[in-house]
Amino acid sequence: MALGREAAKAVARKAAPAGRAVQKPAAAAEPARRLTKGERTRARLVAAAEQVFEQGSYDEASIVEITRQAGVSQGTFYLYFPSKLEIFREVVRDLSHQLRSHIAQTVEGAATRAEVERQGFEAFFAFVQQHPGLYRIIRQAEFVDRDIYRYHYERLAEGYTRGLRAAVKAGEFRDVDVEVLAYALMGMGELIGARWLLWEDEPGGKVPAKVVDALVGIVLEGVKKPN
Repeated sequence: MALGREAAKAVARKAAPAGRAVQKPAAAAEPARRLTKGERTRARLVAAAEQVFEQGSYDEASIVEITRQAGVSQGTFYLYFPSKLEIFREVVRDLSHQLRSHIAQTVEGAATRAEVERQGFEAFFAFVQQHPGLYRIIRQAEFVDRDIYRYHYERLAEGYTRGLRAAVKAGEFRDVDVEVLAYALMGMGELIGARWLLWEDEPGGKVPAKVVDALVGIVLEGVKKPN
């Protein structure tokens, strides 16, 4: 079983290279459980692997480099992961969980579905800024392990579909196929993020507010109830 994601994320922040932006965790209702030495080591390996996989291809990545960045021996690596493939899968699971948690926490106080959509897109774009290797890693997953590739998108779609179904039931959106809508909106957000966050001459900027306005406007126009 994977290390608790919020705990792993906290350790990963410590392991991230200097100068890289990191997401601050939401205030917890209870003090976080103190991690064991083994959990801290495992989290360092996952954080290091994310860095290695985002810098090059899966085939080029090596356990030697992962352990070097994590500051552990190769023997220690095999105490936690049987192979490079398994730690790659864990990186995808961890990124997917962090993304879903970040979006859920961001939209928690939204009063309307329109606000949820705006805040959700903004949360996704902010996460991509903090994890610029997300696109590269997920795209590699399609060819490295299709099951983990599908896992990422299916888990995103599950939560999205539930929220959209509730919006339809509440009368905020017209009656549509919410699964189709969820995947359509995910695709829109992903390509908008690629265009304005990854394709610019100086990556690391923000998606302009006018772009978010246009995106949300298109969404709301498409799902509004007919007069």
